[in-house]
Amino acid sequence: MATNFGDLVQRYQYLQSYQDTSNKLIEEILLYAQNIESNLREENKRLGEQLRDAELDLADAKKGRRELQQLAQEYENSIRCLTSENSGLKNRNPYILILIDGDGLLFHEDFVRDRNEGGKRAAAAVHAAVAAIVGDRADELQIIVRVVANVGGLSKAMMRDGCISNSTDFKDFTLGFTQAKASFDFIDVGYGKERADTKIRETTRWHLQNHNCKQILLGVSHDAGYAPFLDELLTDGSARQRISVLEGFPTVRELRDTRVHIERLSRDIFRSTKLVDRSPTIPLPNADPTSSAHGQLTPATSNASMSPPLASAIAVNTLAVNSSYANITAVPSPPPQMIMPLAPRPLAKKAPTAPVAPPQPTWVPEPRGLDEAVPVVTQAAMETIKRRKEHNKLCNNHYLRGPCTKIDTCLFVHNYKPSREETRALAMLARLNPCTRGQDCEVEDCIYGHHCPSFKDGVCGHPYCRFPVQAHPPGCKFKNSKIHDN
Repeated sequence: MATNFGDLVQRYQYLQSYQDTSNKLIEEILLYAQNIESNLREENKRLGEQLRDAELDLADAKKGRRELQQLAQEYENSIRCLTSENSGLKNRNPYILILIDGDGLLFHEDFVRDRNEGGKRAAAAVHAAVAAIVGDRADELQIIVRVVANVGGLSKAMMRDGCISNSTDFKDFTLGFTQAKASFDFIDVGYGKERADTKIRETTRWHLQNHNCKQILLGVSHDAGYAPFLDELLTDGSARQRISVLEGFPTVRELRDTRVHIERLSRDIFRSTKLVDRSPTIPLPNADPTSSAHGQLTPATSNASMSPPLASAIAVNTLAVNSSYANITAVPSPPPQMIMPLAPRPLAKKAPTAPVAPPQPTWVPEPRGLDEAVPVVTQAAMETIKRRKEHNKLCNNHYLRGPCTKIDTCLFVHNYKPSREETRALAMLARLNPCTRGQDCEVEDCIYGHHCPSFKDGVCGHPYCRFPVQAHPPGCKFKNSKIHDN
C-alpha cells in the first residue's frame, strides 16, 4: 500500500498532539498529587500537634483528677473527723440545768430549820429527784442546780411566817446547799425588783444555745410573769423539747396555758403554800394632840450610801406576803416633807409604866402593807429626844440607817451615843412623818411612815396628822379638820 509523505507527516502530527495531551495530563496529575501530598502533610502535622496537645491534656487531666480524688478523700476524711469531733463535743460533759426562782419556789421548812445540814439534805433530795426523771442517763448527765433569790428579804419573810426563828438559819441553809455539790449554787441577788427573774431568763437563753445542755428545768411554777418569756422560747420546736417547768408550788394557770411540759418532784422538797405574815403587829401609840413629832426630825443628808438599819432600833418593813420577796430595792428613803410644829405643852413628869400592846389591826394597806411596829418606848426616852432643839437634834439617817455620808457638813449631832430606848424613840418620831412614796415605796429600811400610825378604834387621834386619807383605814374619822388637804 503506497503511502505518501504527507500522510506520514499528518500521522506524526496527530501522534505528537496525542503525546502532548498525554504529557499534559500526566503533568497535571503529578501536580495534583503533589498538592494533595502537601495538604496531607500539613494536615498530618496539624493532627500530630493536636494529638500531642491532647495527650498532654489527657495526662494533665489524669493528674488533676488524681489530685482531686486525693483532695476529695482528704476532705471526706476531714469531714468525718469534724463530724465525729462535733458529735463528741455535743456529748462531752452533757448536763441538765435546774434554775429555781427561790423567792417563790420555797424549800420545805424542815430543810431550812436544819440549817447547814438541811441545805445539804435538800441538795441531795433535789439531785435524787432529778436523777429519777433522767432515768438511765443519770450516770452520764451532770445535774447543775442554780437557786436564785433575795436571801435577806426571804429570810425575814420566813421569820414573819414563823417557819424559822433566826435569819441566820436560812443563810446557813443556803451555804449548806451550795457546799453539798460542786454544781449546786444558791445565788443571792440581793434587793431589787425582778433581779431573780432577769437572771433566770438570761441564764436560760444562754444555756439554750449550748448543745451540751440537754434539758432545762425552770422552778417558776408560782410566777405567772414567766408566761410571756416561755411563749417566746417555745415557738422554737427544739427549745420546747428541752424546757420544762419544775413544779413545787402548784403551777399557775398562765404557765399551764403555754403548754410547757411540767415535771413534778416529791412533795417533801418544796413547800406547796406561800409564806404568811404571822408576826404580831403593835401599832404606834396615839400622838400627843398638844405636841407635834414632826419637828423632831432632821432632814436627810445623804441616803444613797446608808448602811442597813440598827437591828435594835427599828424592825424591817412588812412585805405583801403573797408576792415575790425580791421586790425590795436598796435605794435611799425619800426625805419627809417638813413643817414646823406647834410648841409642845409642858407635860407633868411621871414614872414610866410598862406599855400594854393593843390588839392587832385588821386593816392591811396595799401593796407594801403595814409597817412593822417600832417597839414601844418609855415616856422618859421620848421626852429626852423631844427636848433636843435646832442643831442639837440627832441626825436621823446617822442613827437609824447608818453613818452619815456628809458628817463634815451635816448640821446635826453625830457624836452622841443614844441608849436603845432613845434610838427607838427617834425611830418612832421618824415613823410619824409620811414617806413621800407611800405604799409604792420599795426601800426596805425606810425610816418614814407608809400609813398613819395614829389611828385607833376607827379614829385618827392626831390633830395635825399629815398622812393622806388613803393612808388610813376605810371609814376612819379624823380630828384633823384639814386632813383632805394632805
